[in-house]
Amino acid sequence: MSASQSSRLSGDGVFDLTRTAVVMADRAGVARGWTAGAERLLGYGVSEAVGRPLADLFAVVGAGPGRDSRWTDRLASATGWSGLEAVRHKDGHRLDLEFRVLPVLDDRKGFSRLVLAAELTQTPWSGASRSFLEGILGMSPIGVAMVNADLQFIWLNDALEQMGGTSRDQRLGKRLGEVQPGLAVQAIEEEMRRVLRTGTPSVGYEYLGRPQSDPQREHAYSTSFFRMEDEAGQVLGICYMVLDVTESYRARQRMTLLNKAGERIGSSLDVWRTAQELAEVAVPDLADFVTVDLLDALLSGEEAAPGELDAADLLAMRRAGQQSVREGCPEAVIAVGEPTAYPPSAPVVRSLTAGDSTLLQSLDLADDGWAAEDPVRAVHLRSLGFHSLMVVPLRARGVFLGAAAFSRWQATGPFQPDDLVLAEEFVARAAISIDNARRYTREHNAALTLQHSLLPRDLPEQCAVEAACRYLPADSLSGVGGDWFDVIPLSGARVALVVGDVVGHGMHAAATMGRLRAAVQALADLDLSPEEVLAHLDDMLDRVAHDANADDGVIGATCLYAVYDPVSCRCTLARAGHPAPLLVGPDGAGELLDLPTGPPLGLGGMPFESVELPLPEGSLLALYTNGLLLGKALDLDGGITRLRRALSDPAAPLEDLCDTVIGGLPGGRPVDDVALLLARTRALPRSQLATWEIPADPSAVGEARRTAAGRLREWGLEDLGFSTELIVSELVTNAIRHATGPIGLRMIRARDLICEVSDASSTTPHLRHARTTDEGGRGLFLIARYAQRWGTRYTAQGKIIWAELPLAAAPGPEPPNDLDALLEDLGGDPADFTGAEDN
Repeated sequence: MSASQSSRLSGDGVFDLTRTAVVMADRAGVARGWTAGAERLLGYGVSEAVGRPLADLFAVVGAGPGRDSRWTDRLASATGWSGLEAVRHKDGHRLDLEFRVLPVLDDRKGFSRLVLAAELTQTPWSGASRSFLEGILGMSPIGVAMVNADLQFIWLNDALEQMGGTSRDQRLGKRLGEVQPGLAVQAIEEEMRRVLRTGTPSVGYEYLGRPQSDPQREHAYSTSFFRMEDEAGQVLGICYMVLDVTESYRARQRMTLLNKAGERIGSSLDVWRTAQELAEVAVPDLADFVTVDLLDALLSGEEAAPGELDAADLLAMRRAGQQSVREGCPEAVIAVGEPTAYPPSAPVVRSLTAGDSTLLQSLDLADDGWAAEDPVRAVHLRSLGFHSLMVVPLRARGVFLGAAAFSRWQATGPFQPDDLVLAEEFVARAAISIDNARRYTREHNAALTLQHSLLPRDLPEQCAVEAACRYLPADSLSGVGGDWFDVIPLSGARVALVVGDVVGHGMHAAATMGRLRAAVQALADLDLSPEEVLAHLDDMLDRVAHDANADDGVIGATCLYAVYDPVSCRCTLARAGHPAPLLVGPDGAGELLDLPTGPPLGLGGMPFESVELPLPEGSLLALYTNGLLLGKALDLDGGITRLRRALSDPAAPLEDLCDTVIGGLPGGRPVDDVALLLARTRALPRSQLATWEIPADPSAVGEARRTAAGRLREWGLEDLGFSTELIVSELVTNAIRHATGPIGLRMIRARDLICEVSDASSTTPHLRHARTTDEGGRGLFLIARYAQRWGTRYTAQGKIIWAELPLAAAPGPEPPNDLDALLEDLGGDPADFTGAEDN
């Protein structure tokens, strides 16, 4: 590790010698150097201690005459001395100390002995069979050394010699950088100079490096530095002690990486993103290059079967994530999203088929069998210097999802077993997140499919209004909600505009919404008035709530139902607890329509009222749900103001207006589901409308046919003559025979040709098959055969029977050459045939 990378690693110092006395003495037993630790232990300052005999400084308890010379004898020993002694502190109290006297091999500064002393009660080694100092300096893993003021070694113990991998002879007289270039020399020496300069000990200074004893592996060290001074206060050098804390550092590093993985992996419910997060979290702290391959079936949403895999299953894998310490991932031979292709002997395949992790501490790309089967990849990886590999299968809930491969090419040494444990922990967390993301994606797609099936994909073509819509669910996770909208073409060129809101969000609300929308469409086909539609919906929702489980919660909804007629340019509206629509006139003035509120759906038994209003051509009608108005501040008035402002230009394109309204929502994400339906009204030109009053006389049938044929010629629709004459003939005949006047005939040329016959009767006609002996009963059967669709709607004056024919020629029965001939084929004299008995 470089000097710039060295640092004080987290944690307390491994050892604390701040209360250990380190004293330099000459052979005569006179103190020549005194540390702050000695001052704290014995109470003597540097000026008091330096120059005094050790016998005075370490005054033995109970010493009698002649015992003061013992320090001279101990210092004179060529091999040093160690032992226990009870001495007096400066203030007189007793200290039980362990001593070690060591000879210093370099005597250039005039001192020759190093004396170390520590209090028994302050050391964890108290009571051991050997002394504390002997353990530190001889048998313990703590390395001890002394350097002079030039930072050159003058003494070191056996532990430091073994720890560094360089002998005493190689160290003495040299600086650290000359013997251990793999350490963070610049930072270490800077720390020693700081201690020399300030005198403040440095305890627990940690750094990383590669010692000569193990240059392939990075080690962590904890070191303490103490300044040495003579009696005059002159700085003599540094005493430092060092301990190899690689294992504890790696344990802390692994814990940090695991915490990092827990924070980063699985941050989203997206399979691809989670796979990439796994690759990113392992680089560069664990590996130099990481790839994540997932089974193609998993990515496509299929449910994988639990159990072991075979090689055939692995032919369909896809790269889901990769990361490198090199910019641009030059190690990758395929890109993310592309299918992978491994030979059967590749480590990834072997690991998945065996179901176990693979650790290749030494990766030989020249001799491995799989390299021969995949020479392109092998040559590429060999050129990049890959030397170690781990492969860990991704498995969750008994199902194999894929595999992650961790590679090294830098000189950080091979992967170790503890690295594999860490990689397996990474992969286990990622596998659960990927499986959750996979399950969520499948369920989310199912929910969206349900939502899309319940809402209109495209608004239907019709001539009454120009329409545009937006839907924005509040549930961002599922993407579904209970709001809906609809545009339903009705008979007579009219259109129904619907917006509704089911209480709640999510799947339950969406399912209820689907039932309501289906019911609205069925009721619209019956041509019921808006208040009748809402009454039927209220009854239906009341039954749904009665049948629902208690866990489903409250079931309720609001709805607005409007019918616009482009012929009369009038609109009939009714609402059930729903916000009133906003009407923007052609002049840009906007107002909320004053409609009877009506109770929400599901309360049961409450009446609804309709209001009929004129809507000039070009009017803009905005129907919406509550979520459009209620921002995070739940400001209803503010929502209305925003809506008015967004729709101030009624002539603007409707799609742009929708974007403006949705873009103006505060906070970006609504607090409630939002449905918006904009409708700009159209008016049917009078030239496309023809109406007649028909006398209640059978002879009027022929005149009605001829009048209809004439109008078809004016409209250029001669090709529809036969079908139209037949339908007009049958409808008019039916009205003359079975209804009461007045009778009216109306033809509308819209997207289809519409023929309507009105009368004052409320009797409902129905289709039936006539027997061969019946004189009638074939009229509505013929209409159903030749018309695109037909039906009946009721008015305050009676009923209208209508039929629609497509303007473009459509496949159907080939008409006979003559209408009279067809009537004869149906069983009767054409002069007497005046319709079928269909009532």
